[in-house]
Amino acid sequence: MRPVQRVQLEAYGALAEVTEAGGATVLQTPTAPGSPMLNRVVGLGVDRPATEDDVDAALAAIGVGVTFYVAVPPHAEPAELPSWLEERGLEPGWGWMSFSRGPIDPPRFVTSLRLARAESAAEAAAFARIQRVAYDLPEELEPVLALAPERGWECWLALDGDEPAGAGALFALDGVCYLGLGATLPEHRGKGAQGALLAHRIQRAGELGCDLVVTETGEQRDDRPSNSYRNILRAGFVEGAVTANWLGTRHERRG
Repeated sequence: MRPVQRVQLEAYGALAEVTEAGGATVLQTPTAPGSPMLNRVVGLGVDRPATEDDVDAALAAIGVGVTFYVAVPPHAEPAELPSWLEERGLEPGWGWMSFSRGPIDPPRFVTSLRLARAESAAEAAAFARIQRVAYDLPEELEPVLALAPERGWECWLALDGDEPAGAGALFALDGVCYLGLGATLPEHRGKGAQGALLAHRIQRAGELGCDLVVTETGEQRDDRPSNSYRNILRAGFVEGAVTANWLGTRHERRG
């Protein structure tokens, strides 16, 4: 597996139930069965060409009633993989664009908010609440997200006075720093939280000895918002490639 994919897998695997099946990794979050971004099959056809048996094994590992994505990066093999997923009832979802840059010369963003690392239990809880509210996730997920600082994520808050307004985190592994879990509460949008958090985390990547910083967000589409996409480009990231996300829901177990 490539270093960038490895750091992403380790990052989200730290907050999920992890199963290996069909040469792929299945990440599941039981407290959010309706969220395909939190229930994903990754790595299918990446380390070796997938077979139809691999596809069936990976899908069989998904829990009943779970809505999920199967991530298919451009280099996944074989070329028939998307058609195999379609034959099994999956449909194209919202793909994710990857971005990268170095840690040198982080951008400057002007904001009235101040940044603070989330380390205490109360700060971790505030971090988790921002994620839950911003992404309209189940309340039961908050205790899981609050574990991020204990599971290898370095988590940061953007504060309006003493009030948590936005959040972002990073996960560093083998010289690669992945930026994820960026969110802003609706009432605090437009205050520059995410720009400031991006710039700060890029700087932190250099301090941690990383030589590559990566992130991702939804691909540009006319029917989807693009604020995150614009913020990432403004922070000096370069577009990479789109990973296709095939959307499915597991209705019943196969025999």
